[in-house]
Amino acid sequence: MLARKYRPQGFEDLIGQAPMVRTLRNAFASGRIAQAYMLTGVRGVGKTTTARILARALNYEGTDGTAGPTLDMQAEGVHCRAILESRHVDVIEMDAASHTGIDDIREIIEAVRYRPAQARYKIYIIDEVHMLSKAAFNGLLKTLEEPPEHVKFVFATTEIRKVPITILSRCQRFDLRRVEAGELVRHLGKIATAESVSVTDEALALIARASEGSVRDALSLFDQAIAHGAGEVHTDELRSMLGVADRSRVVDLFEKAMSADVAGALREFAEQYREGAAPEAVLTDLASFSHLVTRLKLVPEAAEDGALSPTEIERGKAFAERLSVPELTRAWQILLKGISETESSSRPEAAAEMVLIRLAHASSLPSPDEVIRKLQEEGASAGGGAPQRPVPGGGGGARAALAAVPQAAPPRPVPQVPQAVAAPAPRAEARAEPEPRPAAEPAPEPMPGPETFEEVVALAQEKRDISLKVALECHVHIVKFEPGRIEMNLGPNGSHALPHELGRKLAEWTGRRWVVTLTREKGGPTLREKAEAEKRSFRDEMARHPSVSAVLERFPGARIVDIRVSEEEPPAEIMAGLEALPPGDEEDET
Repeated sequence: MLARKYRPQGFEDLIGQAPMVRTLRNAFASGRIAQAYMLTGVRGVGKTTTARILARALNYEGTDGTAGPTLDMQAEGVHCRAILESRHVDVIEMDAASHTGIDDIREIIEAVRYRPAQARYKIYIIDEVHMLSKAAFNGLLKTLEEPPEHVKFVFATTEIRKVPITILSRCQRFDLRRVEAGELVRHLGKIATAESVSVTDEALALIARASEGSVRDALSLFDQAIAHGAGEVHTDELRSMLGVADRSRVVDLFEKAMSADVAGALREFAEQYREGAAPEAVLTDLASFSHLVTRLKLVPEAAEDGALSPTEIERGKAFAERLSVPELTRAWQILLKGISETESSSRPEAAAEMVLIRLAHASSLPSPDEVIRKLQEEGASAGGGAPQRPVPGGGGGARAALAAVPQAAPPRPVPQVPQAVAAPAPRAEARAEPEPRPAAEPAPEPMPGPETFEEVVALAQEKRDISLKVALECHVHIVKFEPGRIEMNLGPNGSHALPHELGRKLAEWTGRRWVVTLTREKGGPTLREKAEAEKRSFRDEMARHPSVSAVLERFPGARIVDIRVSEEEPPAEIMAGLEALPPGDEEDET
C-alpha cells in the first residue's frame, strides 16, 4: 500500500508539521529532552509515525560511531530499521484500545526499573492513550512524573479531551495539524511521478479535498483510484468512485440556484444524481463553494490555494463581485441545515431537491437594505417625506425594516387579546385632525401580549391548555423574560419539546412571533416552587398569630391543614373560652 510504502522515515519526510519539527530540533540541540511527549491530531496526520521517528532520533547511533539524540539522521543508524519496523527490543509499542487495564500498566511500571538491552533509552509508545481506564491513568502518574533516566514515554491520541489533565501536565504536547490541500497535492504529485502513474492536477485536488487534511486517507484514496483506473487516474472515473460531482457542474448548480432558476437547478441536480453523485455530497460541495465565494469576497488572497481549479477561482471571483455577504451567509445556513436533513432523510434525493428549492426561493428575496430603501422611497412619495416610526433598539435586518415603515402606512390588524388590553385607536382618525402633527411622536403602543411569565401561564389557562399550564408551572425556571423573547432552563422532568410548543402557542394566541430558547443558566424557581414557598411562609406566619398559636398550644399534636383568610376578627367570647381551656388534653378535638 502507498500509505506504508511512503511512510516517512525521518523528520525531513514529514509534511505539514514544521512547527513541531522546529521545536524538537531546538530541544535536542540544547539538550532539553522531555521525559514524555503527547502527540494529538485527527486520524492519518502521522501521530504513530512521528512517535517511531522520535524513538529513532532518541536512540540514534550511526554506523560511523556517531552517537547522541539528534534529528539529523541522513544515514540509517544501528537501531533505525528495527525501530521503524516495530521490532526493537527497547522500543515497546502498546495499543491502549486493547490494553486498557491497570494490569497492563503494572507491567510497564515493573519493567521500567531495568535498563535497556541495546539502545540508549527504553521507549514506551502508547497509541490511543485516551482508551486507558481511570485506574490505569492513576497507576501511571508517579512513574510518568519521575521516570528513570533511561526511560521515555510517547503517547498518541485522537481524543485529547479524554486524557486527564494530570497526565497532560506531565507531558510535552504537540498538536499535529491537518495538511493543507495545496501541500497534499504536491506530495501526491511526487508519489505519482515515483509510481509512474498518469494523473491530472484536478484529480489530485479532488483526492486532497476528499481526504480532509489526512495524509493516510489521501494515499488510501490514491491507491484505490490507481487500482480503479488500472494504473491511470481519470477525473471522471475518480468522481464516480468518490460519488462527487464535477466541480464545474457544482458551480453551474450554484449559479442556477442563486439566480432563482428552480427548474434549471432541479434538472442539473437530477443529471448529477443519475451520474452517481450522492445528494448529500452535492449539497456539501455547494456549501463548500459558497464558503469559497465568501472567502474570495473578504480575503482575495484565498485564490492562491493550490487545491483550487482555474474554473473555481475565475467563477468564484465573479460570484464574489455579484453576491453580497448577507446573501452568501443565508445560502450557507440553508445548505448547512439541508445537509443534515438529507443525511437523516429516508428519501435523500427528495430532501436535497427541497433544499435547492428553498435556496432558489431565498435568493429571489430582497436583502434588508433593499427593503429599507424601498420602504423609504415609498414613504417619501406617499407621505411627502413624513418622519419614520421609531423602533427601540434600532439595528439592521428586520428590525431596521420595521423602523423604516412610514407613518402613512395602514395599521396592521390587531389580533384578539385578553379584555384587559386595549386596542389602539385607528390611525385614520389621527390623520383627520386639523392640527399639524408634532415633529417627534411618542413611542408606538406595545404589541398586545403577556408582559410577565405569570401572564403567559394565565393565558394558557384562559385558552384551556391545562397540560401546557402545568408544565410551565412545574418545570420551567425563567432565566430572562421580555415580551417576545423567553430564555428558560428546564427541570429534570421537563420535555425538550416544551420551548417549541410554547413559542408556537404564543404566536397563535398573540399574533406575534415569540423566541423561546433553552439555556444552561440556572434561572429562578418555578412558579410551583414559588407558590409552595409562599404557602409555607404564610403558614409559618399564621402559626405565630396569637389566635392560632393559642389553639396549637391548647391541643398538642394539632396542625394547620388549610388557611382561609377572613376579614373579621374572632369573637371575644371564643378567645376567652380558649384561654380558659385546661392545657395538655391531647384527645380533645376541635
